Amino acid sequence: MFASVLSAVILGMDVHLIQVEADVSSGLPSFTMVGFPSAQVKEAQDRVRTAFRNNEITLPPKRITVNFAPADIKKEGAGFDLPVAAAVLAAAGFLSPGFLKGAMLAGELSLNGEVHAISGILPMVLKAREEKCRFCLVPVENLEEACLVPDMKIIGVKNLKEMIQYLKAPESYAPREGQTSAAGEEEGPDFRDIRGQESLKRAVEIAVSGFHNLLMIGPPGAGKTMTARRIPGIMPKLSYEESLELTKIYSIAGLLSPSDPLIRHRPFRSPHHTSTAVALAGGGRNPRPGEITLAHRGVLFLDEMPEFSRRSLEILRQPLEDKVIRISRINGTYEFPADFILCAAMNPCPCGYYPDMNRCRCTAGQVSSYLNKISQPLLDRLDLCAEAEPTDFSQMSAGPLGETSQKIRKRVEQVQKIQRKRYQKEKIQFNGELTGSQLEKYCVMEKDARNFLEKAFIHLAFSARAYHRILRVARTIADMEFSETIKKDHIGEALSYRSFEKKYWS
Repeated sequence: MFASVLSAVILGMDVHLIQVEADVSSGLPSFTMVGFPSAQVKEAQDRVRTAFRNNEITLPPKRITVNFAPADIKKEGAGFDLPVAAAVLAAAGFLSPGFLKGAMLAGELSLNGEVHAISGILPMVLKAREEKCRFCLVPVENLEEACLVPDMKIIGVKNLKEMIQYLKAPESYAPREGQTSAAGEEEGPDFRDIRGQESLKRAVEIAVSGFHNLLMIGPPGAGKTMTARRIPGIMPKLSYEESLELTKIYSIAGLLSPSDPLIRHRPFRSPHHTSTAVALAGGGRNPRPGEITLAHRGVLFLDEMPEFSRRSLEILRQPLEDKVIRISRINGTYEFPADFILCAAMNPCPCGYYPDMNRCRCTAGQVSSYLNKISQPLLDRLDLCAEAEPTDFSQMSAGPLGETSQKIRKRVEQVQKIQRKRYQKEKIQFNGELTGSQLEKYCVMEKDARNFLEKAFIHLAFSARAYHRILRVARTIADMEFSETIKKDHIGEALSYRSFEKKYWS
């Protein structure tokens, strides 16, 4: 007897539906799995048979063949246990094969028949809805996540018996429903806690307003990390579509909370400087998202940037330009989203006090070697370079509290609204995404501003990429002042955020 049911496999960010077919026929008793299963998937036969035995289900002594179609896609993961069990039971006559038509199943079985959660349920259910499946049967631990998809019937089961009960008589089974609700507003780190550092906070606001990349340079303890951790608090809140997009990424990575799976806040990823290139970019035999992708729609913070390996840093160059990262493997090329703000922090030298020669203990060679760990092509991709000055005692002890994150966020939202309106006919949203031809169209400079930029370009020997970065930042500064054209003052401020680069990397 033959039966089949749908399941899914995730390759990169793409979901492929897999037809799990089972055939029970006369012959020597055996259990064979074909269709390019991995070793992990092949183990399903032992888990399934043992779960059947421990739940008093006796299969007939016949030849059992399970096929995963299409056969040209390698099947990975433990999520095929549940569909294999359902297909075999239907083929053996325990269930009606007709009821499995148009159903999508995924889940891992334990030896006693318990159903365990798997990663990637959300994108699987989204794919099932796209393919107009009748219902999805998933582990109860994944129910909250699966129920994030509207207009899709979701059944959560705890064990093999519940699955059989529902598939035999769906009307007698009371399905569980997801209880995901809006979480209360969380109080994160606030900008009002930062005393002084007005120029640095200004640079951060510009960076967030135009979605620019930022490098902070300063001595230890100046507040670089403290400032960086407060950046998500001034970014506009996520829309539901953005939350669902992020939740899909974190679902594939297996990083969701079972009780409240929906990602509600901008990500802030701060990998350690010992992180490998694979940890940043993502990868593996079946590539999974790395830190670059996990920071999508949020902030990727690299503290002590020169301490990262050269290979890890150079990986950033392509996603900073393309907003996606591509990983090539022998069986294909995988594309992951990577639209984030890069915020990096570093000391000006190994001891951290250069150019204060009264405190700096480093030789000229040590300073040069330290700074040159960051290549010029990578520096050119950083729109703003801001200096964090040491805060004096009067500012720390009696200085006024700064603006709240909420107040800054309102200004950022206003500026981003201007950009979205301006670029509604383009494929971009922010000034930080402007390309060469778009710069000509939207970055209209006044005459004295153009002359000023020309002199600076010649005198400071900027690259073409740096020139474009200056224009993008100037466009954002103009938007913050509600100016249609870019003025000389806007160019001057944008140039000031490249001058520190020339100060240290001259």
